Amino acid sequence: MRNPMRSHCYPLSFLLFLTFTAQTTLGAESGLIADDAQVVEVQGGFAFIEGPVSDAVGNLYFTDIDNNRLHKLAPTGDLSSFHEPSNRANGLTLDLDGGLLICEQEAQRLVKMDANGNISVIADGYQGKPFNSPNDAWVHPNGSIYMTDPRYQYPQGSLAQDGEYVYRISPQRDEVTAIITDIPKPNGVVGTEDGKTLYIASTELRKVFRYTINEDGSVANRTEFADQGSDGMTLDEHGNVYLTWLGGVSIRNPSGEQIDFIRTEQMPANVGFGGRDGKTLFMTARTSLYSLQMNVEASR
Repeated sequence: MRNPMRSHCYPLSFLLFLTFTAQTTLGAESGLIADDAQVVEVQGGFAFIEGPVSDAVGNLYFTDIDNNRLHKLAPTGDLSSFHEPSNRANGLTLDLDGGLLICEQEAQRLVKMDANGNISVIADGYQGKPFNSPNDAWVHPNGSIYMTDPRYQYPQGSLAQDGEYVYRISPQRDEVTAIITDIPKPNGVVGTEDGKTLYIASTELRKVFRYTINEDGSVANRTEFADQGSDGMTLDEHGNVYLTWLGGVSIRNPSGEQIDFIRTEQMPANVGFGGRDGKTLFMTARTSLYSLQMNVEASR
C-alpha cells in the first residue's frame, strides 16, 4: 500500500493539501463520525507507517516500513515495537483464527504470526518465481486470501514476476492463482463480509474497482467504484468504503457516492478500525498515527 507519490516529485494538489489543518468535514450529514469528534495525532516521529489492523481485544498493529519494524498500540495507549526486523512489512490483516498476516516486501512473501510470535510462511511466490513485493491482503470468509503484489521500493531491482498481479491463495493455502492481471499497480484490497464483493485500488490509474467474487474464488463484472486513487482501504459495518488519498479519507457508500470526508494533516496511507469498542478509526499517515472517534465499527 505504499504510494508512488511518496517520492519528492509531488503534484501541486498534494502540496496544497499539506497546508490543511486536521479537521473533519461533512460529518454531521452522514452520522458516521461521533459528535464533536476531531482528528487526534496519537503518535508522531515514525518514518513511513502502514497496515493498521486491530485484534479482538483492541490491540492495534501497524508497520513502520522504512524503520523495518511492527508496532503495537494497546487499548491502554501503551505503544511498543514488538517485531523487528520485519522484512520491510507493509500491509497487515487478521486470519480467521486471529493470527496476524504480514506482507513482507523485502522477503517477497506472505507470512503468519501466531499468538506466541511464531512465524510461518503462507506463500512466497507464483509459478516458481518469488512475488514482486506483497503489499496488502484480505481474508475471504472461506479462508482464501486475496493479495496485491506491485513493486514500489522494496526490494530493489527488477520485477520477479512477469507483471504486477492480484493473487488468490486457496483456503488450504496450497494453491496460488493470479486472478487479476490487467490493473497497473494494484494496491489496497478489501472485500465485503458476505464474501461476494472485492475492491481493488490502482494507484497508477487513480481509480478503485469493484468485482463480483464467484463461487470458485475467481472474480468477474469489473466496474469502476471511485474515480480517485486509494492506498489502503477498509469497510465499516454498513458496507461504506474508506479510501485514503489526497487530503485525507473519503468515505463512500456501497453505491460509490462520497458521503463524508476526513481531512488529515498528512496524506494517509491506510486506515482501519480499532479501540476498546472498535469504534476508533486509525489512520496511518506518513510519519504520524491519527485517530478519530466514530459511531460505527469495522465490517466483520
